[in-house]
Amino acid sequence: MSRVEGLHAIIPAGGAGTRLWPLSTADHPKFLLDLTGAGRTLLQQTYDRLVPLVGAEGIHVVTGAVHGDKVQAQLPELAAGQVVREPSPRDSMPAIGLAAALVAREHPDAVVASFAADHVITDAAAFDDAVTQAAALARDGWVCTIGIAPTEPSVAFGYVEAGDALDVSGAPDGRAVARFVEKPDAGTAADYLATGRFTWNAGMFVSRADVLLEHLGEQQPRLAEGIAEIADAWGSPTQDEVLARVWPTLTKIAIDHAIAEPVAAAGGIATVPGTFGWDDVGDYASLAGLLGAEGTLRVLGDAGRVIDVGSDGLVISTTGRRVAVVGLSDAVVVDTPDAVLVTTLAHAQAVKQAAEAAKTPAPEPKATP
Repeated sequence: MSRVEGLHAIIPAGGAGTRLWPLSTADHPKFLLDLTGAGRTLLQQTYDRLVPLVGAEGIHVVTGAVHGDKVQAQLPELAAGQVVREPSPRDSMPAIGLAAALVAREHPDAVVASFAADHVITDAAAFDDAVTQAAALARDGWVCTIGIAPTEPSVAFGYVEAGDALDVSGAPDGRAVARFVEKPDAGTAADYLATGRFTWNAGMFVSRADVLLEHLGEQQPRLAEGIAEIADAWGSPTQDEVLARVWPTLTKIAIDHAIAEPVAAAGGIATVPGTFGWDDVGDYASLAGLLGAEGTLRVLGDAGRVIDVGSDGLVISTTGRRVAVVGLSDAVVVDTPDAVLVTTLAHAQAVKQAAEAAKTPAPEPKATP
């Protein structure tokens, strides 16, 4: 795949992935982990997908200050200025908005495309085609989202409803977005799929930088002003002072609510279908599905250290200890130096509750008599 002219990629790298605790933690979240056994972390795999389209110089990663050094170590190809360190989490719109403003300062006609750092995507050719079509729509003035072709009536994702077809050169599959909808119940999700008009909302957005910032100014003027003030100071002696002072005042809001939903209502959002394989690795059930067939005991790590006696599910160990699973179905066993998790794939979503409880310090172990 050749480069897409004028395209720059933004990779928001945030979140703690609490449903993958204790493997993913606030200090070392899931985007810094190799969760597929590919030898590359999710962040590195995201970078690998985007480099053929934009080049290393066309990538900005926005991440928490605490993760900046780790991101830089995993992506040594990026210059220091391409890793934007946010002082605190303010959700996706401030992160994407600041990166877009920084790109626009150097490349006023740039198209920016935002892709999360912790998603798994297969079929590179289909991904490249969707991004190329989205960039064509962006150059025509649309904010474009790539909607994921649903494989089931999931209640875990928001949905995008496609409307009329668009006549834009280079984007034969482009359609106007009729609306974005929040996570539905199971019956509603099934109804959506039956129409053939709905795709999953994976938070992938492509737009001319100036168009994105103009929409932001109209929908969230105070946020836009704050981002502009930070961008104007970027690279100057006052950068750190301005960032520390202004960043905490920025509205904490997702790009879906700040731009996608209101601009779609006004007729300014387009979509192209993403027919590539996609997974947000949202919990251990999702991860197990990526690692092997249902009904087997899937292992992430050294399979030689796992003893399976008539079991199925998922085992992950980062300690080097031997792990034995005997006669259990649907099992999840995660062995880390900090904690051991034992649950089932059916209860994967509830792991978040354990992660919250683990924030309370554990009592010191009692001395052995």
